Amino acid sequence: MGITQHDNGVDNVFSIANTALMTGNVGKEGAGLMPVRGHSNVQGFGSMGVTVKLKKEIQQALEKLLNRPLSRVKGYETRSLIEAADAGKVDTLICLGGNLYGANPDSTEAKRALGKIETIIYLATKPNLGHFHGLAKHNTIVIPVLNRFENPHKTTVESGNNFVRFNDEGETHLKDSDLISEVHFLTELASRIHGTYPVDWRQLQDTRYVRQLIAQTIPGYEKIGTIDETQEEFTIGGRIFTEPKFPTDSGKAKMFVTPLPVLKLPEIKDFGASESVRGLVVALMTGRSYSQHNTVVYKIDDKYRGMPHRNCILMNRADAESAGMQEHQRVTVQGNAGKMENVEVIYGAVREGAALMFYPEVNVIFHPEIERRSGTPAYKRVPAFVYAER
Repeated sequence: MGITQHDNGVDNVFSIANTALMTGNVGKEGAGLMPVRGHSNVQGFGSMGVTVKLKKEIQQALEKLLNRPLSRVKGYETRSLIEAADAGKVDTLICLGGNLYGANPDSTEAKRALGKIETIIYLATKPNLGHFHGLAKHNTIVIPVLNRFENPHKTTVESGNNFVRFNDEGETHLKDSDLISEVHFLTELASRIHGTYPVDWRQLQDTRYVRQLIAQTIPGYEKIGTIDETQEEFTIGGRIFTEPKFPTDSGKAKMFVTPLPVLKLPEIKDFGASESVRGLVVALMTGRSYSQHNTVVYKIDDKYRGMPHRNCILMNRADAESAGMQEHQRVTVQGNAGKMENVEVIYGAVREGAALMFYPEVNVIFHPEIERRSGTPAYKRVPAFVYAER
């Protein structure tokens, strides 16, 4: 995320790939590029084609399987979805886990946009801030479902290291529970809305059958069709190569020109501050605390960074003292969409000119630039004005 969450995030990725190619570190044993993209949901969703633009090879395989064309309507990435909802273009939304409200920058905008949707259905294993701040215009429905370890189905998971592993069924600790899995809910809903053509949706409640369909439609996933019998983990085909031969007409890799960004922070006056206010402008990065994996469940502190609660800003000592601030002093941090008050200054190992605050709480202060090629908000290098009220 430190690479991609910039308004030139795609160029950052290209630059790393260019460097690996120029130094001969692609296409040989013990080398190569491995993006750490996130947990299994992120990895698996992308592999299964759940992306804004469906990959051509997956589209063709599904059309062959269904014997009918698929819709060519482009989907929304998260930021585009919020913008569309804010423009009144979304009437119904189903959220599978996660915290759409908390994951978006400019919390005020996110709350307003979600509030314009007629009906929102949240499938969730536990309550989170989105269920309280992401309320729909008319109907907000929160449906508890079984978590992955309680799932009654045999499942697979794609690891961060390109392995697909087989999981046994789980058990719930809830006695006499009538909770169902996300798979059961979605297939039952689809069956009641669409019937059995061109898909027998209820048949997809059999995850073994789903894996056999995946083997027919997802390139590199052919072995998943027999994993119920073999129970052997496998690496996804086409992602590991030990010879410098690439799937281009020439067999050679294509490199990208990556223009250097202009890295300049705004002036104090650009935040509308009067001359009597003393403070400094920093390049703020949003980050997760120790033990925080997402925006759903996490601890309030960060023992590694010495930050005792969520309303802190980690600063370089020299920066703070140059603006007349001291450690543990309470300050205001202002972005281009709002501000947070009574923020505690914590000294830490952060570069001069930079600072860090916790995501998702700090989302309320800024409306970020967007990396338009990927749709990723620039959660890193956010201009922020830090000052103490006199």
